[in-house]
Amino acid sequence: MIYRFRVILDAHDDVFRDIEINKEATLEDFHNAITQSFGFGGQEMASFFTSDDEWNQDEEIPLFGMEENARNMQNTLLEDVVSKDHTKLIYIYDFLSMWTFMVELADIAEPISGMIYPNLMFAHGEIPDQAPEKEFETEALFDEDEDDADFDPDEYDDLNFDENWN
Repeated sequence: MIYRFRVILDAHDDVFRDIEINKEATLEDFHNAITQSFGFGGQEMASFFTSDDEWNQDEEIPLFGMEENARNMQNTLLEDVVSKDHTKLIYIYDFLSMWTFMVELADIAEPISGMIYPNLMFAHGEIPDQAPEKEFETEALFDEDEDDADFDPDEYDDLNFDENWN
């Protein structure tokens, strides 16, 4: 079977590639197809992350595993992380620039006789010169409505602190 993916650059402009690849291919094969389709050299570190339907990162699958027998792109097949029920991955290329892509399984099809896979089916948009800057959401450390006026730092008795701890 052939997996058909849409790989979308996380940017303001529409930049994506539609790629067909054999479901028995490794994530390293898919990594190579993505980097080539977007015009990257492929020499930088990269990782895939499993994802839920809201694009929340889960398990990291790096290009190279740091621990022996750890899951990495070379020893992980596409069919082991993608299915009809789990269609989304996040792909990050070049951890200094943080090129971030949303990868979604669009279709599962029969292979076409004579077709060489992976196959770039469609390319839309030009990749920018630099990775788009990320807009991170930050949460307030304290509620702005919280009233700290009643706290006196000189009253340590209620903090259960052992003065002779060392």
